[in-house]
Amino acid sequence: MAADASGASAQTQRVKVLKANWTPSPEGGDGRFELMIVSADDERHVIPASAGSVAAFAQLASSDTVLVWDPDGPTLICANVIGRMAWTRQQ
Repeated sequence: MAADASGASAQTQRVKVLKANWTPSPEGGDGRFELMIVSADDERHVIPASAGSVAAFAQLASSDTVLVWDPDGPTLICANVIGRMAWTRQQ
């Protein structure tokens, strides 16, 4: 399916859930962020993320895009930013 996306492997799955966890820093600043990704095969993946990357993916995920996760990369791919990938028309 999403293996046709640039940067994707055969293990690439659509993202069912994308959740951001934030732990504030006692000294102030950005604190610590993690993204939890649940893929279509119900696998859970937790990855560290910067404040900027969380903000960017929150914006992308709230628009009409499709997120896919490639655990082999590991790579979080955002499709349909402009236009439509053919494999995203299936669902």
